[in-house]
Amino acid sequence: MIRRTALFLTIALFCCAALPAAPPDAKPLVLAFVPQENPEKLIGDVDAICAYLESELGLPVKGYVTLDHTAAIEALRNGDADVSFMGGLPYVLAHNEIGAQVVLAEVYRGSPTYRGRIFVRKDSGIKTLADLRGKSIAFADPISESGFLYPRDIFAREGLLPRDADLKSFFSTVYFAGGYQQAIQAVANGFVDAAGVSQFADLLLRPEELAEVTWIAESDLIPSHVVVARKGLDPERLAAFKRAMLKLNQPDYRHLLKHVYSPDGYVETSHQAYAPVEELARAYGLLRTDRGG
Repeated sequence: MIRRTALFLTIALFCCAALPAAPPDAKPLVLAFVPQENPEKLIGDVDAICAYLESELGLPVKGYVTLDHTAAIEALRNGDADVSFMGGLPYVLAHNEIGAQVVLAEVYRGSPTYRGRIFVRKDSGIKTLADLRGKSIAFADPISESGFLYPRDIFAREGLLPRDADLKSFFSTVYFAGGYQQAIQAVANGFVDAAGVSQFADLLLRPEELAEVTWIAESDLIPSHVVVARKGLDPERLAAFKRAMLKLNQPDYRHLLKHVYSPDGYVETSHQAYAPVEELARAYGLLRTDRGG
């Protein structure tokens, strides 16, 4: 028994010694998480994924939940965050404004693309987009592609709300709820008439809330959410981080994906994949037309 214990201790000490060791004064890698869902849940997720990354990278990893997408971009701009998990629209804004670079893209429900949808209550009597004239709507965030830009463009595509028109020329009230979950819950609980959010936002509802909602229109395809790094991040740190994130695709680590917004996994991508988002952002005046991507 004593020899077995000694053997276990020897193995444990060997494993610990094999881990990369960070200098005592190593600067932490800082991650910024956007509140696409309940921020309280995200706090626990942040702790879990940071612990995993620390074990893989051998350096301190810190994470926090930002107020919104704008705050995440500003954190990258100011060096307050090294990496952020965000949507395609915040990414193209950050790329154009501060030189942020795309690292990885999510795969969700087997696809690297998804759609935005317009959700309403089943008992509302609202069957078409035109029925929403004079009604209230909640979006997730003004710089979210599936939580605002693409759902808003559904109305332009249908000829109901031109791209250059004031939203209040069609809707009575427009809210930005701060996340997909908050926006679609506002519909489920009868606080607003509609929500423009990701097609998967209904997965964030409780069963009794899910039973109350349906969708009436959907957007064009949107490239998936991304992992973004600030300009100037040390290439070795970035490469090690990327390897650690791709490791989550392996069966032994897939359970950790639930702590980074629950994708199926991650794939390598390029800025070109987000050209459709960039084009629509320019059409709405969110990007200067005289700047390159």
